[in-house]
Amino acid sequence: MIYIENKRRKLERIKKQYPTADILDLTSSSPYRYGQILSPFYPHGGIPIPFTPSVFATCVESVWQGLKVFESSDVDVSTFQNSSMHNIKRTTLKYGRILGHRNGIEGKEILDYKSARMQIYLPTYKWMLENISEVVSVISKIKERSLTHDIVFLDYNTNQDIYNEKQPLSHAALVKMYIEGNYPI
Repeated sequence: MIYIENKRRKLERIKKQYPTADILDLTSSSPYRYGQILSPFYPHGGIPIPFTPSVFATCVESVWQGLKVFESSDVDVSTFQNSSMHNIKRTTLKYGRILGHRNGIEGKEILDYKSARMQIYLPTYKWMLENISEVVSVISKIKERSLTHDIVFLDYNTNQDIYNEKQPLSHAALVKMYIEGNYPI
């Protein structure tokens, strides 16, 4: 079985709750490469931008952030090339209220949060899981291990409900869904 726990939770408590489980940190701050490469912040490069043929971003998160539309700022194409895993997020403090996500760099439509999650984030993250060879290899190893061992994924967000718009979605939950064959798209 695969479980999702908050990375901020005390490790001793997680180990006590799951005494025989493998604990895998799937965040960009993971001390292990396998965890970093599963983070939406990891700069794999060559990530297709939905609704935008032949244009690519460094990472899943740069696609998500770059297509955000705010009261005072539209799409930010420079975000697509951020390869540092830092300063990717575009915030309301700097740009004002979020209006939604544009359906592509030149798109006319601004998608609401739910639609953007379904049409931008989920397909982009799934593309990464299926098309980056190192990620495919790690997913395969985790899937094989999960057949005989419990596994706990650590993530900063633990929301596993793709329809819950009140909290950011856990990418570790998406990895879990993908491994278990029930990715939502």
